[in-house]
Amino acid sequence: MPDLIQERVEECFQMAESHFQQSFKRPQISFKLRGQKAGVAHIDENRLRFNPTLYAENTVHFLQHTVAHEVAHLVSYAVFGKKIRAHGPQWQAVMQEVYLLPAHRCHSYTVNSTAKIHYLYKCQCRQREPFALSGQRHARINKGMSYICKVCSSKLIYLNEQVRR
Repeated sequence: MPDLIQERVEECFQMAESHFQQSFKRPQISFKLRGQKAGVAHIDENRLRFNPTLYAENTVHFLQHTVAHEVAHLVSYAVFGKKIRAHGPQWQAVMQEVYLLPAHRCHSYTVNSTAKIHYLYKCQCRQREPFALSGQRHARINKGMSYICKVCSSKLIYLNEQVRR
């Protein structure tokens, strides 16, 4: 699996090098991304992370589109500088003119198999269903941050229950 992604990353860089007539430093590649994101480009670290579950479930499209999408971030920042918008016109140009692909911001992969654990919280409203907060928000609460109900303005309280979504 990683070999095909690495080959596609290299192919995308070679296409960009031919188009822009300049060389690009190759990134570190990781396959430790989970959850709903298919890929992430870390510009300052020159690193790409890919979701192996979404890759396995959407191999052909993932190789063609997702890998190019993430490489286009690194290429557009290298060519145009770091003050551009992540999915702005420069990134779109790389997608459309270099890779000849549509410049879609997000994937449309089904993410059922990557369901995350959510933590149930309640407020003072008796009629409200519990709030299902992500692991990230739950961790923030454990570090001292609080979330407030928009209806009754009370602080959310953990119910010591978890659900998969």
